[in-house]
Amino acid sequence: MFIKIPATAEGVPAITATLAEGVSVNVTLIFSLARYGEVIDAFMAGLEQAAANGHDISAMASVASFFVSRVDTEVDKRLVKIGTPEALALKGKAAIANARLAYELYEQKLDTDRWRALAAKGAKVQRPLWASTSTKDPSFPDTLYVVELVAADTVNTMPEATMRAMADHGVLRGDTIHGTYEESRAVFASLEALGISYDDVVQVLEDEGVSKFDVSWSEMLQGIQNELSLKS
Repeated sequence: MFIKIPATAEGVPAITATLAEGVSVNVTLIFSLARYGEVIDAFMAGLEQAAANGHDISAMASVASFFVSRVDTEVDKRLVKIGTPEALALKGKAAIANARLAYELYEQKLDTDRWRALAAKGAKVQRPLWASTSTKDPSFPDTLYVVELVAADTVNTMPEATMRAMADHGVLRGDTIHGTYEESRAVFASLEALGISYDDVVQVLEDEGVSKFDVSWSEMLQGIQNELSLKS
């Protein structure tokens, strides 16, 4: 069982504190590379504290849920508003580029003495998890956010329609992340040149994500209260 914690500024220390108690964590709502770096550091700090607290860290697990398609939804809306051929040529590229650069960061964080010390104690990696992988734009292939994000240790939480699409006509080409990092950076350089701010995009998405979670939480509590009222 995983406890889900959103990767907000307030959530990052909660990741460490929860892992320190020996509890596995699913870190959710990750959009930005900077925040993802904080999440990985919080994960390692949590495992270090868990080991110091006497927990068997080899029995613990964690995933970092990096949201994919919502990035394209927000960026492409801005590209369409600009409307130039240069802008429209970038549609559908930001989300995959963002996720691929997240994987590069994951590899960099693992290639450290800090992680090697944890691995020597039996720690499992915090697996990158691709969330929001259904294709929102019907002009894109319906398996886009699956086949273009394949690499070792990753998880893809496909909704049912995407799973069925993959089973029906998805074509896996092996690892589609390594060798793409410079191309991915070029995507964001082009977006910045058009006046689309990466920092603004990911902040808008995080704010929207937190708002949606808040609504879902309130609806769940109301549902529980309604059931309790009927039984009383």
